[in-house]
Parts: sequence; C-alpha cells; structure tokens
Amino acid sequence: TVNCLDQHVEKSPNRVALIWERDEPGTAVHVTYRELLDLTCRLANTLKKYGIQKGDRVAIYMSVSPLSVAAMLACARIGAVHTVIFAGFSAESLAGRIMDSGCKAVITYNQGVRGGRTTELKATVDEAVKNCPSIKYVFVAQRTDNKVQMGDRDIPLEEEMTKADSVCTPESMDSEDVLFMLYTSGSTGKPKGIVHTQAGYLLYVALTHKFVFDYQQGDVFGCVADIGWITGHSYVVYGPLCNGATSVLFESTPVYPDPGRYWEVVQRLKINQFYGAPTAIRLLLNYGEEWVKKYDRSSLKVLGSVGEPINKEAWQWFYQVVGEGRCALVDTWWQTETGGICIAPRPSEEKAEIVPAMAMRPFFGIVPVLMDENGEVIEGNDVSGALCIAQPWPGMARTIHGDHQRFIDAYFKAYPGYYFTGDGAYRSQKGYYQITGRMDDVINISGHRLGTAEIEDAMADHPEVPETAVVGYPHKIKGEGAFAFIVLKEQTACVDHIKEELKSLVASKIAKYAVPDHILVVRRLPKTRSGKIMRRLLRKVVTEQSGNMGDVTTLDDPSVVKEVLDAYEKYKKSSS
Repeated sequence: TVNCLDQHVEKSPNRVALIWERDEPGTAVHVTYRELLDLTCRLANTLKKYGIQKGDRVAIYMSVSPLSVAAMLACARIGAVHTVIFAGFSAESLAGRIMDSGCKAVITYNQGVRGGRTTELKATVDEAVKNCPSIKYVFVAQRTDNKVQMGDRDIPLEEEMTKADSVCTPESMDSEDVLFMLYTSGSTGKPKGIVHTQAGYLLYVALTHKFVFDYQQGDVFGCVADIGWITGHSYVVYGPLCNGATSVLFESTPVYPDPGRYWEVVQRLKINQFYGAPTAIRLLLNYGEEWVKKYDRSSLKVLGSVGEPINKEAWQWFYQVVGEGRCALVDTWWQTETGGICIAPRPSEEKAEIVPAMAMRPFFGIVPVLMDENGEVIEGNDVSGALCIAQPWPGMARTIHGDHQRFIDAYFKAYPGYYFTGDGAYRSQKGYYQITGRMDDVINISGHRLGTAEIEDAMADHPEVPETAVVGYPHKIKGEGAFAFIVLKEQTACVDHIKEELKSLVASKIAKYAVPDHILVVRRLPKTRSGKIMRRLLRKVVTEQSGNMGDVTTLDDPSVVKEVLDAYEKYKKSSS
C-alpha cells in the first residue's frame, strides 16, 4: 500500500485516485489519494482491533466501490491476505472458498446495487458462514439505506471506521510474502486458490499498465472489470494506483439504463483508456451504432480487450465504431495465474502494425513457445501448438493455496521445464501470436472461466440424474455457452420439470452465469472402455462436425454416437 498510496500522498495528495461510477447514472464520486489513504488506514485499524493479523485470510464479498478497494488495501497494509469473491457467487460458492482459504473474517455490504436491482449480499454471507467455523467476524458496510439483520459476530464497518485512527503504520513485508489469493476454475471440479505475492506482482502489473496502455500522468484509466476477477485486481486497483493513476470503478452494467452507458461514461468522465470484455462488445454491437455515436468519444486514446479471445467482427466494431479508427486496440492475453498481461500488440515500435483479433507480441521478459503432442518445441512460423512460457516472470502465481502438488501438476507437469497455459495458440507467418482457445475441459462464458466439471458436479446432486456431461459450444454473445447432456433414471417422468430444477441447482451452487443454455436428455453417454466420458465427441455433435468424429475405436460401444446424434437432431428440430 505504500507504493499505491503513501508515495503519491506525499507528492500530490489531492490527485484523484478513484472515480466511482455508481450504478445510478451521473452520480460519480471522486476520491483523492489522501482520502483513499485515510479510508484504508481506518479500515486497517478496525481489522487490527478485531484481531486480524499478518498472514490471516480475509474474504471480501462486495460490489465495486472505493470501500471495497480500501478493504483490499487495508488487508495489504496490515499483512493480511485478501481473497475477493465475486459478489455474483452463490452462498455455497462463497462458503467453499471461505473454508478452503480458512478466512477469519468477511467484509461485505448490506446489499449490492447493479443494473437498477439490489442483491442481498449480507443475507448470502449469513447463509454461507453458517458452515464456516473459521469466521470470527463479519464486517458490514452500507451501500443502501435498507436495514439488514445483524447478529453477534456482525460489526457495522463505517461506524467502527469513524472511531478508528487515520494513521496505520504499514506492516513490513518480504518480497515473497503473500499479497492475495484469488479463486479460479480448473478442469477438475474444485476451484483453486491462486496465490500472488508482494513485489513481483506489483512490479509486473504497474509495468504492464504503463506500457501496454501507454498510460500518461493525468490520463483517466477506465477498466470496467469487477474487482472479483484478476482484471479488477491488476488493472482497476494495483497497477493504476502504483502508477499514481486515476482509475474508474464501474459498478453498473453495459446496458443500464440503456446500451449507451459505457460511452456516456466515457464522455462524462473523459476516459482516455477503455479496457473491457469482448462479451460486452458483442452484446452492444447488436444494439447498433447510434448508441455509440450519440456520445463524444474524442478523449479515448487506447481501447483494450480482455477475458477471452475477441472475434474479428467485434474487433472491427470496437475499433471503427467506438474508436473511430484512431485508437490503438490492444487485445490482451493473460490469466489469473500470470498476474498481468503477457501478450499484447503494445508496447511495440511507434505505429507498428496491429493485426485484428490477435494478441501478437509478448511483453518484456515473456518467452512464449508452442509445443507439439510429443512435448517437443515447434520451431518456425505459420504453426499451431500448446502455448507455454519458457522462463519465469515477476507476476506469475507462486502456488495454489494448500495444494502445491496440484499447482505443479496443473502447470508444470505436461511440459517439464515450461509453464503450460492450458491454451492453444497459432504463430503467424510474421511470428505474431493468436490464441485459439482452451485445450482442456474449461469453457469461457462471457469472460467467466468455468470448468465443465463444476457444472457437472452441481447437476449430479439431482436424485434423478445419475450421469451428466457438459461441453462448451460457440455462442453469439457470450463467446461460449454450456451445453449439458444428461442421463435420467429409468422411470423418470416430467423431463421439463427436471431441466428447470437442474438450472436452479447450478445457479444456487455456482452462479447464474453458469446455467447451461441447453440440456439434452440421452439414453447413455459415449465412454471409453475404462469409463471416461469422451467429451470431444459431444463437442463435435453440438458444433455440428459429426461427419468428422475422429478415432472412435476406444469407445466401449461405438453405436452410442448415432444415438446421441439422433437425440440432438430431434432436440434441434423441436427447439427451432
């Protein structure tokens, strides 16, 4: 926090650190570096008063706001480890993450506000912490005027902060001490707590923020990501604040109160760099250009895309319509595990070409390699393979909390001596990189990374559903959607009712965005002789490449393929 706050407060205390674009349009709140330091110290002293110490884990379940940023920085200041949990996650998801990380406290709001609707954050926390014996206190801040039930371990946060001292001496930390943990999905069911440390992480996000976006002092940096994701950690909070930037906190949605919201905000706040997700761009593209052209976007200098590969149509629209063909558009590739941007078109030589929908150039110190099926490095250009990174870099994750073996297995075992990203990539004739998508059972729904196993596990809890298999398929707006194949017990009636129950199971166990768009009942699933479901074949069915099924000799009974295909064709007819 000294790098993010104190150094700037000494030199320019009245510089604006955060502009909070609240859900209610036109009600932006400006917070200076001095005010943010004051908030952070009071919150830090409140945590200390209730026994939170260096190394303790603290869960933050809050919507985007200056207070949620102060909560992250307050943890950092006293050496506690924050784990921010996206405020859209269900009570069960929240409880699982709290238990895995052994959190001592939760910081939350009475309610959240997004897209004109309120969400019951405190009630969700109450539900979650019933099963979490490690939680000693729940600190509750007020986002709305509505009263919520307060129990024995609940502490009104703002009340305590007004009583607290506004000076808090920062804890002395080692460069490799833990700064935060963030849960992300893997190809097996259980989310993993990715661990980032102090010095390397901060250095990496500050440098990438400065050079990828060409951030200049005085610019207004608008990253519209939620703090519950790595993008919010790196490019809303730590990177911009370390650089003394003015960072926008966007609490709303791209379509509230109308599809012009982003561009109205760009005009009103005079945003210079706009960093958002392809799924939002694809959504807005459907509403037409008039919503964009209604607002003055002349302040924009750089546009950025993050969260999933951007398709050419969305790239062109973002570049031509939003950026008027005059802003550099950086399609940035990175992961929760990499800490910050690893491959992006900038930095580069002045006016160097940018190829649409390509991440292109590795950042300083990033050495990408493509590997073939035999684990050999693929040389030359115009080639595709598994994307790996050959050397360590400062921002890389150090471990998975409580399971270092899983960390080794997931990232370093497939290609010994290399970090395996889980993504496939293409290296063009000119040596530029293009990400082609995941190589494992992980899908990307609206920029949310989700293991298909998590959805399967949630649905498997239904008493009538002995077997499930979930695959991703291309979706016009979300990038990918989830398509579920289910096997029902013999006597089951009321199939539609069961489908609805399955959808609400997934929503309550994970989150609404994880609910499958399609659920298809089949008699059995394609399996190998050893009983492993061949999801590859199911993917071919839903992407309509059934003429090219590849090797089916390992199937226990190859006739299952025709069965599944017939069921799919019938389903397609009935839904159209």
